[in-house]
Amino acid sequence: MDRHGDCGEPSMKNRRKCSPQLNDNSCQIMVDNSENVLNILRNLYVERQMCDVALLVGNREHYAHRLILCAFSDVFQAMLMKPEWCEWHESKVKLQELLPECEKVFHLFLEYFYTGKILITHTNVMPILALADKYIVKGLSRLCVQYMCKHVPHAASHNQLFLWLQYSIPCGHVEVAEKCQNYIKWNIESIANTPDFSNIDTEMLIKLLHENDVIVYNEMVLYNCVVRWLELQKIRLYNLEISAAELEEHMSGLVKSVMMFIRFPMMSPRELADLLLSPLIKQHKEFFVDRMAIGMTYHSGQQEQIEKISATEEGKLLFTPRLYTSDIYSAVMVIENFNSLPCYHTSTFVFSSHMSAADCESDKINDWVVDLYPKGVWFKKCYLIVWQGTLEVPEEIISTVRLSLTCRDLFEPKIKVKVAVLIYGIQGGVEHVMEVREKIHHFTADDKVMNIDSLIPFAELNPSASNHSHESPYLIGPNRNQLKLNVVITSLN
Repeated sequence: MDRHGDCGEPSMKNRRKCSPQLNDNSCQIMVDNSENVLNILRNLYVERQMCDVALLVGNREHYAHRLILCAFSDVFQAMLMKPEWCEWHESKVKLQELLPECEKVFHLFLEYFYTGKILITHTNVMPILALADKYIVKGLSRLCVQYMCKHVPHAASHNQLFLWLQYSIPCGHVEVAEKCQNYIKWNIESIANTPDFSNIDTEMLIKLLHENDVIVYNEMVLYNCVVRWLELQKIRLYNLEISAAELEEHMSGLVKSVMMFIRFPMMSPRELADLLLSPLIKQHKEFFVDRMAIGMTYHSGQQEQIEKISATEEGKLLFTPRLYTSDIYSAVMVIENFNSLPCYHTSTFVFSSHMSAADCESDKINDWVVDLYPKGVWFKKCYLIVWQGTLEVPEEIISTVRLSLTCRDLFEPKIKVKVAVLIYGIQGGVEHVMEVREKIHHFTADDKVMNIDSLIPFAELNPSASNHSHESPYLIGPNRNQLKLNVVITSLN
């Protein structure tokens, strides 16, 4: 008789049931005791059990185990295992950290070796990343970079943005640097009103002013942002207690180095006239009058002179518009109650835009129709009548977020434009321009429609039923139920 409860001598039948060759896992169980193992490791660190090395960081000693340090860090492995390093046989090792902030978080960094857990915030992520980079703890570096990429708006609102940018560029964290640079370009007006704006260095500001995809209301607003930066630099220099002559000389050079990249031709004649009353213009009159004269040359349509100035790359940039959000170049689209929209809903907007910033061409205005398909595109079944007979065209459904732009009238046989769609979002409670989609298109009498597909990832706006609780960063407003876009049209003729 089989004794199924007897674990001492299993019958032949039981042996067959437990045989791994028969792929029967009924008597196998995976035991997960990893949490207990991690607790044991953590206790070794917290209670300083069997520690064989002390790390001196600042004024504090951190006791640890060579085995753990070497397993997690290539630098510690070389330092503590290779005889050519003077520290390899020492029981106490002094570590010199560049930043006081690194010393303050070193205990968190070390505890991560034993637990695999660490609390990252917008204030401590930089020193933790600096430690992870220095000691080549790649997994932790990757986690810090992922955190920073997702929390750039939060960093901006807490005056950490330029610190992140200044660290990530020389250390090769390309994705973080790109995220920070894009946030600054696309949200310069809000950035300029933070105390952190004073921390952008001259080289970085000049690089920003070179860009064509800076998003700003108009060039005058950007000029005022630069004026504020200059005022902040003057305060900083004044606090260094340098002489008045040195201060004036330094500020004069600073004004010229950054203001030469302001595109005065993109300002209206009225704005240029108002600038003459500015204290900064009066103080550096000779420099600014020449720059403003180029603006008046542009507005009066002196083509020969414009072409002469445009012969250089820097001169050409003066006549290149940025992404201006004033209503003469753009239109804001806000779709309310987004989650209540039916499938394949279409929102239509009509607006006009100026096709030139020059005052002499102020009559060049174009009408546009924007059709937005945020819930997908549905082509219904139809019949096409041709000379051979009637052809049935089957229905087609495209799961994409499409923006369709139609040029109503052409003031020229062919117009070349750059269309930029500014996509707003919210992260960390901060509303901002999150993404920009640009496309250059030639509109003609035979080609009056331009489509941009996958404007936003379809699943982000239309989650599956199983993921219905997903909160999309592309939806803003108090109830996170608004979709906000801004279409900017710039003539490239």
